[in-house]
Amino acid sequence: MKSRPNLLLAVAVFACVLIAGFFALPAIGNDPAASARAETAKSITPNADTSNIRVIDGDTLEDMTTDITYRLVNIDTPETGSRARCAAERELGNRATRTARTLITNARAFETRPTGRIDRYGRTIAYVRVDGRDLGETLIADGLARPWRGRREPWCNADGNLIP
Repeated sequence: MKSRPNLLLAVAVFACVLIAGFFALPAIGNDPAASARAETAKSITPNADTSNIRVIDGDTLEDMTTDITYRLVNIDTPETGSRARCAAERELGNRATRTARTLITNARAFETRPTGRIDRYGRTIAYVRVDGRDLGETLIADGLARPWRGRREPWCNADGNLIP
């Protein structure tokens, strides 16, 4: 019977440590700067003046007026530059970037729809609409992107060709 009080004491100590740890941790998503960026992003309305939008790559844009960088929520485009794992990925990534840039530059209407989330790089996760069409879905339809599945997947096979 002596082990029963020791077990109760161990459970009580564990519960106290767990509760103390819960209150010691900062609240997830309680970053004031990130919240301010997300709130600013929500105030963007549709407009045709996209001269302040810089296309970084096929799935990342920057609003230079507000200093908000957007990551498209629903797609993954191939990497460009040194982050590409093969020449075929780099070329497809460059095509996705050029296409996004052309669509946005020529847009009659442009809108961001933030999800309220900020990624680990500080980018506002958002849907982007160009002339009433979802930019991510447009890039997927053109074969320049694929649906985002929650993690980066390879674009290249061992031979340096694109994975179908």
